[in-house]
Amino acid sequence: MPEDVNKDGLNIREADRLEVTILMDNYTDMLLTEHTDVYRRPQLPLPHILLAEHGLSCLIKVYAGDEEHTVLMDAAVTPACLLHNAKLLKAEPSSIEAVVLSHGHPDHFLGLFEFLKMVSKERNEKVPLYLHPDAFLERRLNIPAIGRPVPIPALEEGALKEAGALPIKSEKALPLAGGLVHTTGEVERTIPFEKGFPWAEAKIDGNWVYDPFLDDQGLVVQLKGKGLVVISGCAHAGIINTIEHAKKITGTEKVHAVLGGFHLTGQLFDPIIQPTINELKRINPDYVVPMHCTGWKAINRFAEELPEQFILNTVGTTYTFGENLEAQE
Repeated sequence: MPEDVNKDGLNIREADRLEVTILMDNYTDMLLTEHTDVYRRPQLPLPHILLAEHGLSCLIKVYAGDEEHTVLMDAAVTPACLLHNAKLLKAEPSSIEAVVLSHGHPDHFLGLFEFLKMVSKERNEKVPLYLHPDAFLERRLNIPAIGRPVPIPALEEGALKEAGALPIKSEKALPLAGGLVHTTGEVERTIPFEKGFPWAEAKIDGNWVYDPFLDDQGLVVQLKGKGLVVISGCAHAGIINTIEHAKKITGTEKVHAVLGGFHLTGQLFDPIIQPTINELKRINPDYVVPMHCTGWKAINRFAEELPEQFILNTVGTTYTFGENLEAQE
C-alpha cells in the first residue's frame, strides 16, 4: 500500500465480536476485580502491578467467522510503562497487524517507537501506521496561567520509519483489519458547543495559530446485530462530533458503545460536561466508557447520569462486544 492514501466511501464489513484491552490509561485499581460478560478486570498476583500514566493505548481484536485481526491504537507516553503492561497482559507483538495514531500529541505517541521496534522485529516486516498528515505538526500549549507558550514534543516521520513503521497518511477514513475496522478520518464539526482546545496551538504555514486538530480521528467497528462501537483517542474534535461523524460515514444510526478519551478535564471544559451528557442521552449508546482525558469531574457525572450505561475503566480491563464465545461454551 502506498504511503499516502485517500479513499472515498466506506465498505463496512460487520464483525461478530470485538475485544478492546486497555494497555494504558490514567487510572489503575488493583482491587477493582468484578467482571461481567462485557468487561473483564485483570487478575494479577502480587507483586505484579499494572502501571498508569497520562496516556492511552488500546489493543483491539476483531473477529468475523474464522477471521481474527489485531490492531493497536495509540501508544501511551513512556515505553517502559507500555511494554511493562503489554507483557503482563500477554499482548503478543507478532499478532499486531497495524497501528493507528489518533492524533499527534505525545501522550499518544511517545511509547510508539520502542513498541514499533518490538512488533516489526517479531513480524520481520514494516508495521503499517495509520495517521493523518497533520500528526507531524509542531505544537505547543499557550496556557494563560503560565504566561508563555510551552512547546510539546513533535512526531518525526524519519524516526517512525527507522523504528519500523510504514506510515499510511490519509485525511479520509480508511479500512484496516480486513475491512472490519475503519478510521474515521477527519471528523466533521457540527456540534456548536464542541469548540476544540483554546490553549492548543500549532505551527501551520510558518505561523503559530489555534490548533484545529484536523488530525484527530477515532476508530469505528460495526457489530452484527448491535450497531457501532466508536473508540476515541482524545476527541479533540468533540466526542459527540466523533460519534455523529461515525454514524454518517457508516450509514448506521445505532451506537452500541463509546470508549476512549472525551477531553472534558479541567475548568476550561466544565461548561460542556452537561451538554455532552445530554447529547449522549439522546444518542443512547448501550455502553459508555470514558477514559484518559475525560477528567475526574466528568467521569463522576457520567456515572451519576448514565448509571446503566457507564463503566469505570481501569488499566488492563478487556471489553468484549458482540458474541461472547465463553458464554456459548
